[in-house]
Formats: sequence, structure tokens, C-alpha cells
Amino acid sequence: MQKNLEDDLKEASQLLAEAKNVLVVTGAGISTDSGIPDFRGPEGVWTKNPELEKASNIDFYVNDPEIRKSNWRVFASGELWPNIKPNKGHLALLDLEKADKLGTLVTQNVDGLHHAAGTDPNKIVEIHGNVREAVCLSCDWRDSIETVLERVRNGEEDPHCDCGGIIKTATIMFGQNLVPEDLKRMLEALDSCDLLLTIGTSLQVFPVASVIEGAVLRDVKIVIVNGQPTSSDIYAEVAVQGSISEVLPLILNSEDS
Repeated sequence: MQKNLEDDLKEASQLLAEAKNVLVVTGAGISTDSGIPDFRGPEGVWTKNPELEKASNIDFYVNDPEIRKSNWRVFASGELWPNIKPNKGHLALLDLEKADKLGTLVTQNVDGLHHAAGTDPNKIVEIHGNVREAVCLSCDWRDSIETVLERVRNGEEDPHCDCGGIIKTATIMFGQNLVPEDLKRMLEALDSCDLLLTIGTSLQVFPVASVIEGAVLRDVKIVIVNGQPTSSDIYAEVAVQGSISEVLPLILNSEDS
């Protein structure tokens, strides 16, 4: 291990040890070691299947039944994210919670791996929604995604709600607004925290990226953990670069590291 990484890990660990209320923000990088590919890279989900990218746009999804059918087939087959499980990065955050330091965990991910890892659901804000649930676009119906996938496996290519409305995963698609209550919770968490810990995010997608400016204005300490440098590293007390599942357990002194 390089000396500068050792120093960064120690500094980050010390800052977390001194903190009392931590706002954690996670992005795609924390789930990479769980086998979830990115979307636009050479091996990305959308690169390999352009129809799935269209299915992430609300206008295409609503207006094209064939896109919906293709989307449901992929989900029902399990080929999108086969057998994904939380990795040591997700599990390390449980130690932060056990120490009663985790205030709120805001995730840009829709994979549900923080829930699967055992983080208190009441502390999680899924700012871009999730794929664990399905919703109707015409009424307030919401249920486990499995209830819909079972219908697809039984032959319904384009399942609709009992009210006649179109059903989709509970993700926030392009063209949809974020949930106001989720944004409110993120800002309230920023107001009450004494340390911001960002993990596996490039901090370029708004409004989540605004937490950096918000932390600076509030004089909140910032620790950034990511696989590559980010443009926000200059605002952090320390920026640790490395595989999330390797470095985060070391920072949090996780029992599973």
C-alpha cells in the first residue's frame, strides 16, 4: 500500500471517528464490486442494449408498448443484474450505523443494495427511486416488483394496473421530477450533519452534487471516497482513491474488512 494512501486512510478514519452525525451520499461506484456495470461505458447496460436506455425515458416508455414489453422481459429474466449482493463497501456502512453516527444515507443508486445490506430503511433516501418496487402512473398503487414480474413470467407482456394505468419500476426516469420529500430530507440531513461522506460518486449529477456546495457553505467537513479523482476533491479534507469495497472498510474500521 502506498504511503500517501495510508495517510489518506488514516486521516479519513480519524475524521469519521470524531464525527457525530454523518450524511452519506453514495453513487454507482459503491456497487461496482457487486457486479453492477455502469450504463454508458464499453460494457455498459445501455451500450449493450440501447432499448433499455429508451426505456429509462418516461416519454418513450409511456408511448411505446414495445419498449415496455422489452423492458419487462429483461427484468423478468433476471439477466440485467443476476444474483447481485451487497459487497464489503455496503456492509462497512453498517458499522457507522452501529456506532450511532449515521444520520442519513442518500443514494443515487436504484439497486436496493443498501437495503439488502441491512441499513435501517428509515435512514435511506433513494433519490432516484428503486427497482425493488413497481408503481402505477395513473393512481397511487405501489407494490413489490415481484408481483409484476410474476405476471410477466405468466405471459403478460405489458402488465397494467387494475385502474388501467401503465405500470413501471419505482425508478425516477429521465423526464420525471424527483420526489420533493426526498429532496427535503437530503437538505435537512445536510443542515444537521457535521461530516459529509461521499462514496463512489463523481459528484457531477445534480441536485445530489449540490451537497458539496451546501457542506462548504455550512462549514461541514467533507470526506470523498471514489475510484478516480473528482472535481470536488479540492473541497474535501481528504479524498481517498481506490476500490470502494477495499478502502471503505479500512476507513470505517469495519469488522468485515
